[in-house]
Amino acid sequence: MATESSTADSAIGTSRAAARIRSAAVEVFAQKGYGATTTRAIAAQLGLSPGAVYPHYKTKESLLFAVSLEGHQAALAAVRDADRAGAPSAQRLRDTVTAYVTWHADNHALARVVQYELRSLSPEHRAIIIDLRRATSRMFRQIIEAGAESGEFRPLDIEAATLAITSLGVDVSRWFPSNSYSEPEALAARYVELSLRIVGYR
Repeated sequence: MATESSTADSAIGTSRAAARIRSAAVEVFAQKGYGATTTRAIAAQLGLSPGAVYPHYKTKESLLFAVSLEGHQAALAAVRDADRAGAPSAQRLRDTVTAYVTWHADNHALARVVQYELRSLSPEHRAIIIDLRRATSRMFRQIIEAGAESGEFRPLDIEAATLAITSLGVDVSRWFPSNSYSEPEALAARYVELSLRIVGYR
């Protein structure tokens, strides 16, 4: 039986050529949008023949899924790696929000594609990506719940606070960089302040 990891690797593609195709796809999807992009345009970005994509990705949608899977796994891993379960809830929120916002800023083209092209995935693929998104949201919600239980946080609504904080991070990919914020670390620090206010931290 294939493991979850090997199944994901198979969907994403582990070869160097597949990685180059995903990178080119991110650039073109981010510039033109999924609907206006062709596999021919993606191949042309790499100076390849129109059919060069198909040995690695049978359809444009399977390529989008590979990009989305890789991106959402990376965002979730960034949050998981930043979280320290034994730390005070406020520190956990600082660390995870910093990681989440910084990831979306550092990878803003990839993040814009994976966060805003969800509707273009097949129902089966969309369900897989939604599970990953829920896993990320669940991490923030658990931190907020722990803070509420310990008295560190006084959120008006835990679910709404979770949605607000994750939405702040996701939206970074839509506009970053800007005249006001061009450094991921500075933006993350400001979003940490906003997040702590959202959860009623004192």
